[in-house]
Amino acid sequence: MSSLTDSPVAIRQAPPPAPVAAPSSPVVVASAPAGYPRVRRVLRGAGSVATSLVAVTALAVVWEVFPRLGLVDATFLPPLSEVLSAWWQLVLSGELLDHTQASLSRSLAGFGLAVLAAIPLGLLIGWYKPAATLLNPLLEVFRNTAALALLPVFVLILGLGETSKVAIIFYACSWPILLNTVSGVRTVDPLLIKSARSLGLGPLRLFQKVVLPAAVPTIFTGIRLAGAYSILILIAAEMVGAKAGLGYLINYAQYNFAVPDMYAGIITISAIGLVVNQLLVIAERRFSTWRTTS
Repeated sequence: MSSLTDSPVAIRQAPPPAPVAAPSSPVVVASAPAGYPRVRRVLRGAGSVATSLVAVTALAVVWEVFPRLGLVDATFLPPLSEVLSAWWQLVLSGELLDHTQASLSRSLAGFGLAVLAAIPLGLLIGWYKPAATLLNPLLEVFRNTAALALLPVFVLILGLGETSKVAIIFYACSWPILLNTVSGVRTVDPLLIKSARSLGLGPLRLFQKVVLPAAVPTIFTGIRLAGAYSILILIAAEMVGAKAGLGYLINYAQYNFAVPDMYAGIITISAIGLVVNQLLVIAERRFSTWRTTS
């Protein structure tokens, strides 16, 4: 009997067993904590505030040191400590509060009327072409006329009382709001409008759901500009025929050479302008919640 090795039939060897892969460990993907974006925004805001504080502190140090070193004439630019002391005395006497209340009442009245009148008119001009065709010539005439150039006209027509001051503020604030509202409506992305129309939205719903929300940031840019104008024009208006207000305080202090009181009034106006701007920024964020923030 022949051995197996002598057999003409080839014996095929079984293939070696496939290597068994070791069980892989689960891949852990590092993810940021849920509150990380908020923490990053807070840290970024804190850094911005710190930078601003450094700039303000540097200005305060220069204002205090330069007059004391004789680098500038202390008669015309007293040290900051003297200005703050005069400001505090005006606060304690109640004079600063009275002037601030008078100025804010005029400024807010003119500014509020401008918002109520200019935004609807701007939406109408930006969305309805016949209205734009009719009113554009008048807009081009009056938009290039400075508000302060018309102050004597307002005084002649409306007198030296509160009406003329509120009217000139209303006129000055209306233009940035009106023009930015028109621009915001006209510059809405056409792709958004086409997409909304393809979904079957009518003109009213299209304007309400697409055009108006998209125009809000541009409208608030105009509102913020108007907020600054309401303070600037007010000061000039109060220097003519006013018996109260921060503009009157500055003008009166200048004539009587009460220089620290004059700078105290200027600092108060700057603080009011800063607060008004921040309030408008908060309002813009409230009405623009659809915008993504990083």
